Amino acid sequence: MRMFKETSTQNKWDTFFKIITMIGAAVILIIMAALFVELLQSSELSIRKFGFKFLYSNIWDPIRQVFGAASSIYGTLVSTFIAMVIAVPLSLLIAMFLVELMPKSVSKWIGMAIELLAAIPSIIYGMWGLFVFAPFMADNVQPLLKNVFGDIGLFSGPPIGIGMLTAGIILAFMILPFITAVMRDVFQMVPAVVKESAHGMGSTLWEVTSRVTVRYGFQGVIGAAFLGLGRAIGETMAVTFVIGNSHRISASLFSPANSITSTLANEFAEASEPVYLSALIELGLILFLLTVIIQILSRMWLKKVKKSIGVQ
Repeated sequence: MRMFKETSTQNKWDTFFKIITMIGAAVILIIMAALFVELLQSSELSIRKFGFKFLYSNIWDPIRQVFGAASSIYGTLVSTFIAMVIAVPLSLLIAMFLVELMPKSVSKWIGMAIELLAAIPSIIYGMWGLFVFAPFMADNVQPLLKNVFGDIGLFSGPPIGIGMLTAGIILAFMILPFITAVMRDVFQMVPAVVKESAHGMGSTLWEVTSRVTVRYGFQGVIGAAFLGLGRAIGETMAVTFVIGNSHRISASLFSPANSITSTLANEFAEASEPVYLSALIELGLILFLLTVIIQILSRMWLKKVKKSIGVQ
């Protein structure tokens, strides 16, 4: 009888726990659905007027009330790509160094410094980028790239400091602490006995790190990269300060450009006409859908890679 009562109480709390967790999960789906519906309804005027042309048109003319999102989409994707290319390999190396090579007494303090960097507000990165890093790029990095690669293609145009390349590098600085901190925690969770077994079989430190530590924490490494991707694609203030805010598509990484978030930050307060406001909200809808599509493609790619290397 006593056991029955305990079992009954336990079942009651189990049911309550399941309901609470189910409500928590449902809230996420409800918020996403509500956000999508609100963006879709608020951008209806722009969708009706410009249709699919909005996605590939490079015209952004508030005076004539003609709008296209091509330059903003291009700037968002390119600046995010630059940031990920720089930040992910660098974060992986830093995390491996902290876990595998550096003494724990020193690694702890550097880990704290990385976490402090992640806590810095994005507007600080933007102001530092505009007043310190952009002049450094204009005086040193961009002239060097022009001398090495020539005044053509990606590195053509005057070295003015601000532009797509500077925005991508600033984004990389911002997401680097997030990715590094997660990768470090993932590598620290690899059981010591697994690595000791590999060492005992004669593996070198590189072989243990690359074939045991990284492979064991592969899913966490990809998750860290996704975390950085999500921050990079939606970052607003830091990019707004240094990207140049020009509605032009240029092959040169030195040219001023814009992103979806920088356009919203710069022009939302000026959007007095309904079509103008609706076009800006449609940019937000595109950013929302871009994020969802990238997440779906990334998960499909992750599933394929895990299958190819035999990771469960």
